[in-house]
Amino acid sequence: MHRISGDSGIEAQLRLAADASLSKGTAPHSRGWTIGGDALALLYRLASNPDSAGDALKLLHELQAHQVELDLQQAQIEANEREFGEDLIHYKALYDLAPAGYFIVGLDGLIIDGNRAAAKLLGVGPAGFLNQALGDFLLPESRPMFADLLKTLREGGSEASCEVQGARGSNGARPLWISANRSPDSDVLLMLVCEHDHS
Repeated sequence: MHRISGDSGIEAQLRLAADASLSKGTAPHSRGWTIGGDALALLYRLASNPDSAGDALKLLHELQAHQVELDLQQAQIEANEREFGEDLIHYKALYDLAPAGYFIVGLDGLIIDGNRAAAKLLGVGPAGFLNQALGDFLLPESRPMFADLLKTLREGGSEASCEVQGARGSNGARPLWISANRSPDSDVLLMLVCEHDHS
């Protein structure tokens, strides 16, 4: 099933599907759309007059077609919502359970979000780094390199990376590799942080 867009091609497909369903008698049961009293009164007046009975049938068909279109659109919306919900669960699991540390960081260096591996890497609980400066988890001599990475991305760079020394964690200080991209549609940075093995 195609996702709904404002596209006139989709509208034309819906109308064809509605007309086909009505002509075959396979239109789905109404989802609660009703014809108003004024429209029913107009239909009755037109149908009562032999000269306008044909117009009444055309109008009734048009109303029925619109109702079927609405039902088909509603079914598409519900299917899209289910699909988006499944996608969200899938990608959230990929993010949360990834073996590498992923962070979403503001341009000011404050951590907005991170996955489980990120928390483990910094030696804190799952929410122990939220609204903390990522630089605070680095040894003081590494903070200027991290500040340069932030500056590069703040000033329009699309990606940057650096090697730093992590200050916390069960293993104490250790080399970390930070690779970061600026999100194209918002003022946040997407960072991959992992232990850097020199061997």
